[in-house]
Amino acid sequence: MYYKFSGFAQKLVGAVPTEAYNPQGLRPPIYSEPPATVFAGPTKLSGDSAAASEYLGKNRVPDLQKLFQKSDGVPVHLKRGVPDRLLYRTTMALTLGGTIYCLIALYLAAQPKKN
Repeated sequence: MYYKFSGFAQKLVGAVPTEAYNPQGLRPPIYSEPPATVFAGPTKLSGDSAAASEYLGKNRVPDLQKLFQKSDGVPVHLKRGVPDRLLYRTTMALTLGGTIYCLIALYLAAQPKKN
């Protein structure tokens, strides 16, 4: 025998096999018209010069390559000056603070509880 959940009686009731395998609310949707195609818009070709200027600004990659490949003894993560130094020092301070906090928490957790 097959069962389904009755929303009215709030319990399991007998059912025919098709109702048991397709419970209320889980039936496949029946569309009156087919769904719209998602990718039906116009495409832009890569050869269009108007499309290229629409998406791209000034190409900064060659300038950044020159900056980062310059051998001046400065590490790569500090090449851009003050903002990089500020981010680096903030990251190191947070890492050190987090490590100290974890060690203190472990020390406190290892102490026996006093009654």
